[in-house]
Amino acid sequence: QVQLVESGGGLVQAGGSLRLSCAASGRTLTRYVMGWFRQGPGKEREFVAGIRWGGAVTDYADSVKGRFTISREYAKNTVYLQMNSLKHEDTAAYYCAAWSSRRDSVDYWGQGTQVTVSS
Repeated sequence: QVQLVESGGGLVQAGGSLRLSCAASGRTLTRYVMGWFRQGPGKEREFVAGIRWGGAVTDYADSVKGRFTISREYAKNTVYLQMNSLKHEDTAAYYCAAWSSRRDSVDYWGQGTQVTVSS
C-alpha cells in the first residue's frame, strides 16, 4: 500500500508560480512512476507530468512543457511539481499519483489540492 499526501495548492495570479508537494509513504516506491494529474472545471482528469522513482526519466503534457518541472527528493520520499508562468487554464484540482505499469492504470491517488489561477 502507498499513501500520497499533496500540499502547496492555492490562489495565484496569472504569470505567477506555485510548487506542489506529494509526500509518499508505504511500500517500496522504486517500482512506481510518480506523477501529477489535474482536473479542471467541467473537464476530464488529464496527465500533467511523471517521473520514475528509481531514475530521472521525466514526461510532460505538451500544455505544460517549458513551464512545469517535476522532481523528487529521495530523503523525504517527496515528489514536487514546480509550476511557473501559470495561466488561467491551469486552474484545476491537482492529484498526485503512482503507477507501476501504465499511466492510464494508476495504482494510487492522493486526495488532491486545488490550484486557482486568476486572470
